[in-house]
Amino acid sequence: MTGIGWIGSLIIGALAGWIAEKIMKTDQGLLMNIILGILGAVVLNWILIAVLGTTLGGWIGQLIVAAAGACLLIFTVRMIRSRT
Repeated sequence: MTGIGWIGSLIIGALAGWIAEKIMKTDQGLLMNIILGILGAVVLNWILIAVLGTTLGGWIGQLIVAAAGACLLIFTVRMIRSRT
């Protein structure tokens, strides 16, 4: 997450993971929400920079990116689990 810092990343990760948990109707714990939020932000920021050359800035922008990325990760895991 660009220019947010460690504590800000944890806060945004937790909020984004919680939002993704509610959107995707899953039951995760706080630690998993933080992990999903941070990983989701990293993945979607990478995709946005690769495709568009930029990403959303600021706390709100990164919260949106992290929540969407966490939803993407949850969706991907569900797709992999459904194949087995």
